[in-house]
Amino acid sequence: MQPTLDTVFAALADPTRRRILTMLLEDDMAVTDVAEPFEMSLAAVSKHLMILTRAGLISQEKRGRLKWCKLEPDALRDASIWMQSFGQFEAINLDAFERFLEAELDDTGAGIDDAKATSAVRIDP
Repeated sequence: MQPTLDTVFAALADPTRRRILTMLLEDDMAVTDVAEPFEMSLAAVSKHLMILTRAGLISQEKRGRLKWCKLEPDALRDASIWMQSFGQFEAINLDAFERFLEAELDDTGAGIDDAKATSAVRIDP
């Protein structure tokens, strides 16, 4: 079963799970090694790992007595493709915009403080 985009983004929403994925970029790790840097129980880390597994972001396999986690980078492909569709919008460089406004206002004789008092720029996230 292919995880949905919602499942992937929900898994990525948690900073602990993102940190686990970053750790797994280096190499496969045993569950106990994944849990070591976190100040939470092994059971709590296991719950995070299960969410990542259901989202298809990692796989788990038993090797001997230990359970190992492996990053599944292809699982991020659909999320990456979806996010790239927003790449057509350039990030707003507010510093450059402010310099542009200052230059324009200097040409008209008004100062930047006058412009700030009379207008507001609204940027929605």
